[in-house]
Amino acid sequence: MKNPFSRRIDYTELADRELVALAKEDKEAFGELYERYLPKIYSYIYYRTGNVHDAEDLTAKVFFRALSHIGNYVEKGLPFQAWLYRIAHNLVANWHRDQSRRKIIALDEYVAHSLSSEAPDSRTEEVEERNQLLDAIRELPDDRQQLLILKFVEQMSNAEIGAIMGRTEGAIKSLYHRTLLALRNELKSMQAGEPDRPLGADEG
Repeated sequence: MKNPFSRRIDYTELADRELVALAKEDKEAFGELYERYLPKIYSYIYYRTGNVHDAEDLTAKVFFRALSHIGNYVEKGLPFQAWLYRIAHNLVANWHRDQSRRKIIALDEYVAHSLSSEAPDSRTEEVEERNQLLDAIRELPDDRQQLLILKFVEQMSNAEIGAIMGRTEGAIKSLYHRTLLALRNELKSMQAGEPDRPLGADEG
């Protein structure tokens, strides 16, 4: 049943909790949640899948699943967006399993676009350095890739990341620290021309 006062409500002014309560009966309220989180969810999925087609398809499935189950949604101390990210994470995990392919993050286009839009002819050294970083990131375990995406692409806090990944803020800080150490060591090895070794193998 549609909220009889929906035409008078400015959904953009409502907090997530209020929108979720309305969205159980009011599709316009869910529409505001969709508009609010579509860019973030799409961005997250894109960097996990590496291509536009699958990112668009999986993003649509996230919101379809959210709409289908929002009537049963109960807030348990976690923000609504954490619920969306967990749906997205599960769908991406299933996608990788179905595709039988390695989980990588496709940051190439993102970095190439950001660099070329600034100064394409004067950033050769920076491009090389970032390419090395991308190569190192691709060797990370899935949870560390997810952490870096949420932290640097989505610009989330450790607490927000912890809510999405189901870990404490302290555990996220620790994982982030170990990830940076692993990346630093790998970059040193690459610059020195040493043989590749599994990232994070002895970093915890």
